[in-house]
Amino acid sequence: MNNHLQNINDIAVGLDIGTTKIVVIVGRKNEFGKLEILGVGRAKSLGVHRGVVNNIKLTIQSIQEAVQKAEKQSGIKIKNVTVGIAGQHIRSIHHSDYITRSNPEDMIDEKDIEKLKNQVNSLTMQPGEEIIHVLPQEYKVDSQNETTEPIGLCGTRLEANFHVVLGQVPHITNIGRCVKAAGLNLVGLVLEPIASSNSVLIDDEKEAGVALVDIGGGTTDIAIFKDNIIRHTAVIPFGGKIITEDIKIGCSIIEKQAEQLKVRFGSAIPEENSENEIVEIPSVNGREPKEISFKMLASIIQARLKEIINSINIELRSYGCDEQKKKLIAGIVLTGGGSNLKHIRQLMEYQTGIDVRIGNCESNFASKTPPELSNPEYATAVGLLMNGIDELHFTNPITEKENTEQEKVKIQSQNENKTKNEDNTIEKINHSTNKTNKLFSNFYNKIINYLNENE
Repeated sequence: MNNHLQNINDIAVGLDIGTTKIVVIVGRKNEFGKLEILGVGRAKSLGVHRGVVNNIKLTIQSIQEAVQKAEKQSGIKIKNVTVGIAGQHIRSIHHSDYITRSNPEDMIDEKDIEKLKNQVNSLTMQPGEEIIHVLPQEYKVDSQNETTEPIGLCGTRLEANFHVVLGQVPHITNIGRCVKAAGLNLVGLVLEPIASSNSVLIDDEKEAGVALVDIGGGTTDIAIFKDNIIRHTAVIPFGGKIITEDIKIGCSIIEKQAEQLKVRFGSAIPEENSENEIVEIPSVNGREPKEISFKMLASIIQARLKEIINSINIELRSYGCDEQKKKLIAGIVLTGGGSNLKHIRQLMEYQTGIDVRIGNCESNFASKTPPELSNPEYATAVGLLMNGIDELHFTNPITEKENTEQEKVKIQSQNENKTKNEDNTIEKINHSTNKTNKLFSNFYNKIINYLNENE
């Protein structure tokens, strides 16, 4: 793929640290705004449980394995990565706040908006918990109607409703430790359902009202959009791995066989299978093989899926999607590895009463992209890559091209400049006008400072 590389500075890397897999994707946007994928690395995730790192050493090894595969395929030495945040420790709240302006005749500007956001960022949370996202929804100036764009208006009182995402600092710091110990620089943090939504949703869906449901290995992430604004986020601590565990226990087989059964023969609707559809599973250590019916397998899968969907319904009701003004006109978009399960769309529609489609990343890709990357299980990694590309002009070059000596000398010079300006990197990110990283800036600084202090 080296012959496709013209400008190394426009290349980004997304790193998805999941419960079942670690994925690294190297790419950039072409002249038509489409993603050109230069390399992909995938490794089994050995140290993550329900989105939370519980074994630092194994997680580092898995990251390094995935990075090495992506480097080999792309011919790129990976240094900086955009990483996703997820896990059962993530929660969200709604908060309203306001500021009083000293001169009501002056027009509201970006400084007023930042002052209000910083006021929300300074809220005291539960011990060990930090605000990682402050997502403004509607603003209101004095007695005027609500607006999504208050800049240019005049008034004394500027208030807003916010969707605030919180997380446990130790869990997120552990991700930073793993990334750094794997020899990488963490240059961006993105809430995973937001990353997934960027790769599989279109603007019309976000405006009409849509719920993104990302069924991963350890968690199911939800992000609800309406009027192009994030209205609700949630993390359900169950995903595809617990379905595999149910199959393992219900059929008295080992985990590897249970996963293969789920992927190859699993279904979310038992009635779609006949009584005589049976698969034979080799037993352990010379014992008699087991015969497992497809219908029984589907019954086990459906029981757990109904539990997950019930949790999704609770979150939809919490948002208020039954109300006319909050109605999800664009329905539910299902993504993540769990969305590959046969008949899951039909079961989801039946249990929620809402239209469902399976979301993939295909529309974002340039031609000649490997077709497997369109699989919904890569939605988060692709979304992280997209965010990393959008942030490139706020950071230093993130990769080195392994090519001619002349190019190596040029890159060495760039890296020397990078070292000299290393202290300015965070400042550049903090002054980014990109909404996602701007909202992460306070928490991002705390994580980076902590890692630097504990080298």
